[in-house]
Amino acid sequence: MANIKFKGVHKSFGSNKIISDFNLNGKEDEFLVLVGPSGCGKSTLLRMIAGLEKIDDGEIFINDQKINELHPSKRQTAMVFQSYALYPHMNVFENMSFGLKIEKRPKEEIMSKVTEAAKILKIEELLDRRPKELSGGQRQRVAIGRAITRNPKIFLFDEPLSNLDAALRAEMRVEISKLHNQIKTNMIYVTHDQVEAMTLADRIVILNRGNIEQVGTPEEIYNNPSNVFVAQFIGTPKMNILEISEKNIISENTLKLLGLEIKFNNIKFEKTKHFVGIRPEQLKVNDKNDFTFNSEVELIENLGNEKIVYIKKDKNQLSAKIPSNIEIIDKIGFNYKDLLIFDKNKIRIKI
Repeated sequence: MANIKFKGVHKSFGSNKIISDFNLNGKEDEFLVLVGPSGCGKSTLLRMIAGLEKIDDGEIFINDQKINELHPSKRQTAMVFQSYALYPHMNVFENMSFGLKIEKRPKEEIMSKVTEAAKILKIEELLDRRPKELSGGQRQRVAIGRAITRNPKIFLFDEPLSNLDAALRAEMRVEISKLHNQIKTNMIYVTHDQVEAMTLADRIVILNRGNIEQVGTPEEIYNNPSNVFVAQFIGTPKMNILEISEKNIISENTLKLLGLEIKFNNIKFEKTKHFVGIRPEQLKVNDKNDFTFNSEVELIENLGNEKIVYIKKDKNQLSAKIPSNIEIIDKIGFNYKDLLIFDKNKIRIKI
């Protein structure tokens, strides 16, 4: 068991700030996913944990031990890279055992650990093969197996599935999730893929420009985003965000939205700009709703069991996710409870 703690961590490259005042308390044996757009600092954080990047300021603790100056080999972490980082001249057994040999572990221990890891990952029959003889998914399993043999307190995954095709990514997500359930060890996983984040995580940390936007379970992040950035980053298609100008604030509790006057019981609007969000799957077609409006359909994407409908209402562009068996799209509706309100700074206002 292990937990990790970040206290005021900063990192810059020259004048470019990558991580700014990062604070987070991890939980024992949790699967923590760091997600955000490219360049937000998530991989840099992982490398600082591993000791591959120096921390400019702040502290990182593993099990209450400060690791800032600890040599990477003493941190009891194991990292799985996007590129697999396998030695091409070694077979699978030699790749998985390399770290143990460097540590001069007994041969019996090396054999036992590699055999056990290979069994967990179902790659026993691959131990004599070299990396060039393996598929992408098999190489990734070997890289994970090499990490398992070290028996780390914390596994670090740096976008490990990004080189795989869509079908293999889905398969490996399941394998990694099963692995976590089996070995009950802390895992910190970096990705820009929201599907990976939502399906794997116990908790998600959403990063943007080196800052934490929100931390929570997948359900909390999806249903209660703290701001517009989070609301639109999680969910496919992204959440519809409608700007409400000052002139569309009818009264302190009523606003005009998509040509409709909507009264809110538990909120008082200031006479200033606001934003309203609603997810595409919460826009309903030809159904009983609190509110309905006519719109112009611009494009329909058929995805098999569902459709993505791109619609226009006045100057607003919206998307709706609807069942594929619906043919007539004449009215779009929504329910009051599904609306999210954000202030002029795009921060969520709780209703």
